Amino acid sequence: MEYCLRPRRSMLYVPGCNQHYLDRARTLAADSVILDLGDPILIDAKLESRDNVVAAVKQGGYGSREVVVRVNNLDSIWGHDDIKAVANIGADAILFPNIESAEHVHTALELLDAAGGGHMPIMVMIESPLAVLNAKEIASASDRITCIVMATSDLISQLHARVTHERSAILTSLSLVVLAARAYGRCVIDGITSDFKNMHSFEYACRLGRDMGLDGKSLVHPAQIAYCNDAYTPKASEVANARLIIKALQEANEGGLGTVVVNDKLVEQHHVKAAQRLLKLSDMITELEEDFI
Repeated sequence: MEYCLRPRRSMLYVPGCNQHYLDRARTLAADSVILDLGDPILIDAKLESRDNVVAAVKQGGYGSREVVVRVNNLDSIWGHDDIKAVANIGADAILFPNIESAEHVHTALELLDAAGGGHMPIMVMIESPLAVLNAKEIASASDRITCIVMATSDLISQLHARVTHERSAILTSLSLVVLAARAYGRCVIDGITSDFKNMHSFEYACRLGRDMGLDGKSLVHPAQIAYCNDAYTPKASEVANARLIIKALQEANEGGLGTVVVNDKLVEQHHVKAAQRLLKLSDMITELEEDFI
């Protein structure tokens, strides 16, 4: 869906309990900020975090960055009140954790609508084996889902797997969710890398995710932003090649040919569609980065 297309190269989790981080997020080059009320917040700080996030979003100042609020689990004692508090504060989307079925999506939407957020897009988190297996059901549950966010750290724990540089334990899960997301026009974002000092593995994860078809990566530390943005930004050579593909096939079609060879590769109509998407995304990134300066 067209409204799902926007830069989400880097989605930075910002803990609602820390006012300094909420303020600093206004100055960082992250495409999206996820103002977090969820599991990382200590129980004693839950209500303070909610108040902080509501005030921060209402205050604004995040520019062209996408502002997302992650609420607590719907079955927690905070989840419903979180939704009531953030449904109409001006966020771009609400992120619902621990979504494992279409029923969970419908429940989230019903609660959001009841709180006056019937206009709000939502994002959903895939963080369990059951959620991965139900990715098609989840992705197709509503056109208000703009983005699926992987929680790979949780998934690895539930798989009883190990974190490795090659990410072998979750490649199948990532692929299944990418397939579901693309089948129903949803954006899909990779999970965090907890070891935020290991930039070698982080950069590898970014480029692996990009090559698998993901739209960006969530992250927990500002030092990771540049790596996400670089990996998921179309390179100048890719932009030039996209323009060449579009022009070459158009000229070929006008000459009565259905295909053409560009840089020793056969080009068909589906390549043009991909090239057009890349050019549009590149323009959006350029416009967004002008706001970061």
